[in-house]
Amino acid sequence: QVQLLESGGGLVQPGGSLTLSCELSGSIFNIVAMGWYRQTPGKQREYVAKTFMTDGNDYADSVKGRFTISRNNAKNTVYLQMNSLKPEDTAVYYCFAAVYLTNSASSRRDYWGQGTQVTVSS
Repeated sequence: QVQLLESGGGLVQPGGSLTLSCELSGSIFNIVAMGWYRQTPGKQREYVAKTFMTDGNDYADSVKGRFTISRNNAKNTVYLQMNSLKPEDTAVYYCFAAVYLTNSASSRRDYWGQGTQVTVSS
C-alpha cells in the first residue's frame, strides 16, 4: 500500500521560513513526479510546485523565488523549503506523488498525503 507521510507544518511569522517533507512508502515501480498543492477553506486546491524524479522542477507563479522544491531519490522523499512567507501562504499543504506501480503503462496512479497545516501570522 502506497502512503505519503508529510511533516514540517506549523505557525510562522510573516517573512519567516518553514520546510515541509513528504516521504513515500510502499511498493512501487518508479516515481514520475512528486510535489505539493495547497488549499484554504472554501477554495479549490491550488498547485504549488513539483519535481520530476529524473530531472526538473516547476513552480506556481505565486511562489517562484520564495519556495524551493528538492528531492532525495534514495529516500523517495520530497522537500519544500518556504522562505519569505506571507499570510496568503496560509493553507493546508498536500503532498502528491505520480507513480507507476509496475512496468505496465496501465499501472499509473496518483496518491495524496493527509495534509499539513501552515499558518503565517504575527
